[in-house]
Amino acid sequence: MFSGKGSKLIILLILLAALVVACAPTSGASTGSTAVIANSITVVGSGEAFGQPDEAKVQIGVETFNADVSQATAENEATLQAVMAALSEQGIAAEDIQTSNYNLWAEQRYGDNGPEGIAGYRVTNQVSVTIRDIDKVSDVLTAVTVAGANSIYGVSFSVADPAALEAEAREKAIANARERGESLAQLSNVTLGDIQVISEVIGQVPPLLGLGGGGDGFAAEQAATSISPGQLSYRVQVQVTYGIE
Repeated sequence: MFSGKGSKLIILLILLAALVVACAPTSGASTGSTAVIANSITVVGSGEAFGQPDEAKVQIGVETFNADVSQATAENEATLQAVMAALSEQGIAAEDIQTSNYNLWAEQRYGDNGPEGIAGYRVTNQVSVTIRDIDKVSDVLTAVTVAGANSIYGVSFSVADPAALEAEAREKAIANARERGESLAQLSNVTLGDIQVISEVIGQVPPLLGLGGGGDGFAAEQAATSISPGQLSYRVQVQVTYGIE
């Protein structure tokens, strides 16, 4: 049997041994957020592909003002219905038109001593329109302007199905990664081996869109004739780990 002091000493030693075992790294455990592969080179390759846009999106709006709130809303609704009819005549489907903003507010009349009452009511109604025939962008903008739209902005272009461009950019990124890996291997006097790990980099900047144009209701016809869809640029990055010999 152990004395009281001897028992306490043995218990203390057991606890210390357990603590050491718990803190010791396990075999094969990663010491960081990314596991390190021995005898390897890791690079990031970038690829970019360019293509022509085949659809456009634009914000089209109607703004009205009247001393009577009922008149302001009625005038706005009538003009907007004319705009919607013009869109339909241009072949824009109903599912490609979505209300994006609607506002009604009273505007104050101000004098030397501050607010003097309500001057009238202003109503704005805006719709987001997708134009799936890129050649009709100018015609659509001209048509809605003639119909009464006095707010046109936010023209942007895109590709309905970007899969082919993304695949091309990805292929170029893989080739760029190989080129970088071979350069590093040559500088390090080693031979580049097979791919050990490969992943696509997530959280990149969104694809760059081609430059578009737009204007307000007073110059929409002139702006419409100068709309240019430009080009789209899709970028892909991949991280590749190669073995080395």
